[in-house]
Amino acid sequence: MAFLVDTNVLVYRFDPRFPNKQRKATELLRSGIESGEARLSHQALVEFVAATTRLGRLGEPPLLTRDEALREAEELLAQFLVLYPVESLLRLAFRGAATYGLSWFDAHMWAYAEHYGLSPLYSEDFHHDGLYGTVRVVDPFREDQAP
Repeated sequence: MAFLVDTNVLVYRFDPRFPNKQRKATELLRSGIESGEARLSHQALVEFVAATTRLGRLGEPPLLTRDEALREAEELLAQFLVLYPVESLLRLAFRGAATYGLSWFDAHMWAYAEHYGLSPLYSEDFHHDGLYGTVRVVDPFREDQAP
């Protein structure tokens, strides 16, 4: 069954500060490539480049250089089916933000999953095992969660 991967999974794949999350992200993405079931949103790719190229909170260097992040984003485009927004998806995100009290970015990510009929949505940014419309959210980084 096809599933959606949130930005945090993509970012943890390159974040050595959290080795367990890095391992789980790598396993989930590899499994999604092998099965052909993982989907990425346009939003996740844009956020991935932004998140991996900004300085850390204490001035730490970014996870990736600009060139590395762009190259990795190109690889993600080649490896995964990437979904793009349409007007009905954006309207759904507005309703999701109001209905579930989600941040704009989380509502937008949820709307991709709802609009395209994808469940689960793998993310650490929602309530684990929460059901939002027809989308079940799974936090792949929980200790009790296998990738």
